[in-house]
Parts: sequence; structure tokens; C-alpha cells
Amino acid sequence: MLRLKLPTDPRWANIAEGNLEEILTDHAWCELKATSNAIMLINMLPEFTEITTELTSIAKEEMDHFEQVHEIIKARGWVLGRERKDSYVNDLFKFMKPGNRKHLIVERMLFAAMIEARSCERFKVLSDNIKDQELADFYRELMISEASHYTSFLNFAHELAEEGYDVKKRWEEWLEFEAKVIQSYGKSETIHG
Repeated sequence: MLRLKLPTDPRWANIAEGNLEEILTDHAWCELKATSNAIMLINMLPEFTEITTELTSIAKEEMDHFEQVHEIIKARGWVLGRERKDSYVNDLFKFMKPGNRKHLIVERMLFAAMIEARSCERFKVLSDNIKDQELADFYRELMISEASHYTSFLNFAHELAEEGYDVKKRWEEWLEFEAKVIQSYGKSETIHG
């Protein structure tokens, strides 16, 4: 369903499990950034009532995910820690093409869909490969949610695209670019690292 061109090596889960405090802290910050992204998109297109309503739900769900991750961190006697830089996301951000307002919004939707797709895939890798059963179950649940967000952002891109903007073609370009970017990652205990 995700159509990612380069799957994560399952051994990345071993790296992540080697420092669960770090992966959970990074994950918590990813959820906060996803919340902020949904809110920023609402600011960009308030006149689209149905999309704004869906984005509001996504923002609430992402914030709920942050709270769940934070609760796990606290239950294990750890603290959240400082925000982590997400080089993967920064690399993807540079791929967005400039254009008019509508074009930028569609690019932003594809950018968000790409992040959700990789996060979903990483959550599946974690749920299938880590020995910590509580976290395996937790990541399986989140994987389903992230897949839903991925689909929503792609649908928004199709809905908002102006005539002449080929979303399917552009999405293929995103998938190709992301495959090149992700080759540099998968070596650290971060969700996208």
C-alpha cells in the first residue's frame, strides 16, 4: 500500500531496541512535529472546511500519540529529553517545488504523506522485530493510524491540485527521491534515522 521503493532493513529494529529511551524520545518529538504540521496546514487553507475538519482530527490524534509515547517514557522512569533534529525530514523538505499558493499546499500534502508513509513502515518494522511486547503492540496500533494519515494527505493533494498538476506523476517523483534519501538512514535509534 505504501509503495516505498526501499524498505527498511529489519536489523534497524535491533539498533532502535538497543536504546529504547532514545527512540521513544525521538518518536515523541516526531508526533509533536506532526501535530504542528497539521495545524500549519489548517492555517494555509481555512476555506476548505472538510479538509480543515479532517486536519483537526489528525492534529488531535498526533497529539494523543505524543501523550501516549510520553506516558510510556514516564512509566519506564525516563524523561522526554530535548528535541532531536530530523535530518531525513529536512532532506525531504528541500524536494518541495515552489509555485503558487495552491501548488505549495499540494507539495506540502505530498511532503506530509511521504513522512507518514515512512513512519508507518518504520512502526511496522518495530512491531514485527522488537522483543519488548508492550512496545511491539503499541507500534502495531500506531502503524494503522499512520497509514490512515498517509492516505488522507494523498487524498488532500488530489483534491486540491489545480488542472495540469499531475499528482500521480509528482508522487512517483517523491517516491524515487525518498528512496535515494533513505539510503543514508537506518543506522541510528531514531524513527527516521
